[in-house]
Amino acid sequence: MIRIQVRENEPLEKTLRRLRKICNNEGVTKGIKRSSYYEKPSERRRRRERERIKSIRMATMKKKSTRGRRGKGKPRR
Repeated sequence: MIRIQVRENEPLEKTLRRLRKICNNEGVTKGIKRSSYYEKPSERRRRRERERIKSIRMATMKKKSTRGRRGKGKPRR
């Protein structure tokens, strides 16, 4: 359950914007949109497989970006 506390002297629009941002990051809106129509079991399997492959790619990209770059490319001055 997502809770948002209204800060002192904060406009309602800004509070709603924070709520929408948190819901998008948590994947709540994506789940609601997905459940609003029927999804065949074969489509569900394909979607889950695509999501699994995407998460693996993102993890490998993140791993590559955190490696040190010593000895590669131009030397630093």
